[in-house]
Amino acid sequence: MKVILLDGNSFCYRAFYAVRELRNSKGQATNAVYGFITMLEKLIKAFNPDGVALTFDLKGPTFRHKRYDQYKIQRPPMPEDLVSQMPIIKAVVQAMNIPIFEKEGYEADDVMGTIARKLELAGHETFIVTSDKDALQLVNKKIRVLNPQKENFIYDEAAVKNRFGVMPKQVVEIMALMGDAADNIPGVPGIGGKTAGKLISEFGSLEGVLKNISKIKSGRLKANLETYQAQARLSRELAQIDSQVPI
Repeated sequence: MKVILLDGNSFCYRAFYAVRELRNSKGQATNAVYGFITMLEKLIKAFNPDGVALTFDLKGPTFRHKRYDQYKIQRPPMPEDLVSQMPIIKAVVQAMNIPIFEKEGYEADDVMGTIARKLELAGHETFIVTSDKDALQLVNKKIRVLNPQKENFIYDEAAVKNRFGVMPKQVVEIMALMGDAADNIPGVPGIGGKTAGKLISEFGSLEGVLKNISKIKSGRLKANLETYQAQARLSRELAQIDSQVPI
């Protein structure tokens, strides 16, 4: 069985900005609703899945916010015209008999990861539809990530290895070092994706890097790794998807 899991919030934002200034006779914004339905139907037609499910973030802090109060703090609030359309979009999804999964205290990524792992154990194939690179850590022979912002490019194990130079399960190790500006995950100052990829490729994991700081030739890189060890470990914790959500 082939199942598509969609990051509902990401999909809604994409629909909202793809279709502008569309309202009904009462002045209610409908651009995101129209864009969402159009994109969803197109996706289903293109991939012909046996099942589809959506996940959404809920309001309120998650375990990551409690662990690090600066997590995603730089993000602006959802536009009011999109806020007003979210209940309509969810109602349309339910009318299409597509299940919606949400869990207080967790993000949509965690819920998708949990569902994908359950489907994997049952022998099913899952496509996670999201532009969030965090999800790439979930990729394996049964789980792939489909990026709608890159013309539905599909990340399998080979594609992840080609992009980062490491296996999917090591993506979280790279993010521990380079951080993630989109989520305000700090990482280690001065380390970008290329350097992080080289370090993880050589030493296997964040802990492997930290245990071998003495072997690193660059004085500045070595100093930053020594100084920001705790921050790197925190960043790894924030970037790790929890695939054991009680749902």
